[in-house]
Amino acid sequence: MKFKDYYEILGVKRDATADEIKKAYRRLARKYHPDVSKEKDADARFKEMAEAYATLKDSEKRAAYDQLGRHGSGEEFRPPPGWSTQFGDAGATFDGMDFADLFAGLAGRQGRGARRGPPGAIRGRDYEVAVPITLEDAFRGTEVGLDLTTAEFDEHGMPQRVPRHVTARIPKGATEGQSLRLPGQGGKGAKGGRDGDVYLNISLRPHRLYRVSGHDLFLDLPVTPWEAALGATVQIPTLAAAVNLKVPPGTRAGQQLRLSGRGLPTPKGGAGDLYAIVEIAMPPELTERERSTSMMSGSLAP
Repeated sequence: MKFKDYYEILGVKRDATADEIKKAYRRLARKYHPDVSKEKDADARFKEMAEAYATLKDSEKRAAYDQLGRHGSGEEFRPPPGWSTQFGDAGATFDGMDFADLFAGLAGRQGRGARRGPPGAIRGRDYEVAVPITLEDAFRGTEVGLDLTTAEFDEHGMPQRVPRHVTARIPKGATEGQSLRLPGQGGKGAKGGRDGDVYLNISLRPHRLYRVSGHDLFLDLPVTPWEAALGATVQIPTLAAAVNLKVPPGTRAGQQLRLSGRGLPTPKGGAGDLYAIVEIAMPPELTERERSTSMMSGSLAP
């Protein structure tokens, strides 16, 4: 199989902390997300980054990766002797397996459950899949179809690549960075071993109006100087329906006006909040009425 330098892909040093790896992935994901990037290879880069991050963010998978040593990107290699005994399935063969398959079910999730079941049982591999969804999908919940190629074991314990289609339900309120587990939807086990799982790593596609922090939403709200000075009632778009928001007199630029419960749903019921961030905006041309109102507001200023 061909070696991939996951540290190089994410642009971090081999001794990078978990927080540095996360920040690097998020920075690159914003740059190469297929929905916003103009790079011609954005889709391939995004998938490669997700694969690298899925391994390096897991301490046990990262330890297994580091034990492979250093090789040039694209260089043909095989794991060193004893590597599969320590980190994977003892006696596993690497023929016909690619680099993504090697780490899909290693360490953390597979290692702790790999020996459960009858003697000689081989647990199916786990898989991690990046699933970008829209903010509207996160608000209402949605269903996604995934076309996977899994490494499964035949009756002799030999791995083979098998195409699979998996349908998954994303619950409402899913947030950026959330991981959802689909038990038994990964690679098939062999010799009495249980099937592996699929883990969906949720990311939210950029939205033209809202910014997201957890279950809270943030929206820029342009108001005229006289609306800020005198107060006004303005209409605000939310993910459910438009609502009225009162702008109190004396509102300043940068002030956050909160709409309680108008954010994303939370797992325990209720919802986050929507914050309208005030921007003072001048219209391109003022009508006589607007000039009159503006002058009146100026006369009221201290």
